[in-house]
Order: sequence, then C-alpha cells, then structure tokens
Amino acid sequence: MAADEPRAWATPMVTRSRLVLEVASELVAILDQPYNQAKVLLRVQGGPDWPICLFGSSTIEGVDAVVKGEAALAIINPASALALAWRGKGIFKSPQPVRVVSVIPSQDSYAFAVRPETGLTRFEEIGERRVPLRVALRGQKDHWLHYSLDDIAAASGFALDEIVAWGGELRREGLLPYPDGPKFEALKRGEFNAIFDEAANVWVESAIAAGMTILPLAEPTVRRLEEMGYQRSVLRTGDPRWPSLKREVLSIDFSGWPIFVREDAPDLLVTQVCAAILARKHLIPWQGEGPLPVEQMCRNLPDNPQLVPLHRAAELFWREQGFL
Repeated sequence: MAADEPRAWATPMVTRSRLVLEVASELVAILDQPYNQAKVLLRVQGGPDWPICLFGSSTIEGVDAVVKGEAALAIINPASALALAWRGKGIFKSPQPVRVVSVIPSQDSYAFAVRPETGLTRFEEIGERRVPLRVALRGQKDHWLHYSLDDIAAASGFALDEIVAWGGELRREGLLPYPDGPKFEALKRGEFNAIFDEAANVWVESAIAAGMTILPLAEPTVRRLEEMGYQRSVLRTGDPRWPSLKREVLSIDFSGWPIFVREDAPDLLVTQVCAAILARKHLIPWQGEGPLPVEQMCRNLPDNPQLVPLHRAAELFWREQGFL
C-alpha cells in the first residue's frame, strides 16, 4: 500500500496482526534463533462463532491443527509431505481431509553426502554393508526431513536406527549444513562422515569441494517411494547450483510449500484467502525475484508440485483469474 493511500485499513486488529507477523519475520531471519522458524497463530474474529486460526509454520503439526479444526489454514514443506497425508501413507495411518489453496515455489532435493573413505557409491549400500556411519542431521525434531529419511531408509532395505546398532551415530542438532557453519567444521575435524539434508543448493557444492560423494538412490527404491506419494528428483551435471557434480544423482524431491485447508473449509473463507494472497503478493518474499508468482502457484510445475487437489473454491478463484 502506498504511503499516501488512506489509512482506514490501520485498525487495531490489523495493527496487532501485522506487528506479530513482522516481528516473527525478523526473528526467524536471525541465525541464532532455534531452527529459523516461528509458529505464528493468528485468531481472526470473523463473526460471533467464526474464530479463524492461521498456522504459519512448516511442520506436520500444521496438518494435525487443520484436520482437527484448530487452524483454518497451514503451510508445510515439501509438497510430498502433504501428499502422504492426503494418501494416508508413511506416518499418516489414514487419508487426511486436506486440500490445497496454492503452492509457494521452492525447487529443492534431498541429498546424501558421505566421505569417500566409506567406500559407498549408492544409498542402499548403507544397509547392505551395515556401514556404521556418523551422520549429521537437522536438529529440529518435527522437521519432515526425519520422517522422509525413515521412509527412504525403509525403501532401501534397512531401518535408520540400525546405523546406531552397527556402531554409528545419528547426530540430530543444529540447522542447515551451511558451508561456513559448525557442521562443516565438525566434518573437517572428523566428528562425522556423512551429511543427510535438504536445501541441496545451499551445501552440496561445498560438500563436493570438501571431497564428499553425493550418493544416488537406486531406481527400485525411488519407485517404492513414488508409490507412497513422494516425487523423484535428479541432481543433474552442469547445473549451476552444483557445477562440480560429475554424475547425475537420482534422489527425492523436496520442492514446494503447499498452503492448505480442510477439504470442507467454507468456500467463502478459501476465496478470501486466495484474494488476500493475490492482493499481498508484492509484500511476500520468496526464493525468486519480484512479487510472489501467484499466477503459477495453482499449476503443477517443478518448483511448486500440485500433489494434492485444490480446494473447490480455490480452483474456481484461480480459474476466474485466468491462472488455470
């Protein structure tokens, strides 16, 4: 909104809500904050019996909150996490009644890096050879990384915790393996010999430069995961994100941030949410340049996979905008 526009919108309710959102945005940008995340719960009074709770985090806790009716809307990362919830696969024991409003673009892959001394050439060999790896993992316990890694290991023929039984270690601490961060320092000291994480564009090139091998998944493993709702990803040679990669690496996709609601969410609410995203797109930062590309966020694209159906009102709204 331009500075010279009327300020009738600056009601006490708007002021309080914007303050909470902006403070949360600043706090998660400070790298010493735990996991660089804030859970933002906003209660909007839409009528005497219509309190709306918006869940602004990215964990599976948001799925529970939406399904139980504790939140009207939530966000999760990646898109495959919501796909498993909708299908009732993995940790979700039954199909969850969720529908997508839109998907924020974010292209990403899971990556598995090991020291060459391990002799590993593909992920499945960890279980076949019972390799006692010392693995650096993300510290955030409810991050989807951990649930998907359990599924990836199971599809590869072993249980992740077996690594500990074989004499290895699963060290769940800290944030992303930033190239200048503590995980790479610990790697140099020999404290661990493997890093399993997402945000491949952040750290894979540095891992290769440090002499690490990026392990591929085997085709049968990926097919088993696809049957659950995961999507494949390929780290390709020549990609500017990891120019030193010498061979293509088959992996699992970690793209997209679905914004989702319950299947039976009121059409009016979903329409208003869509209109709000469209109206505020220039105020919402994302990984690319310019305003949030709302026109592509309702379509199935590599950056924003559509793995769960759109809510009926969202589909109608985006179609009326000419985006579908």
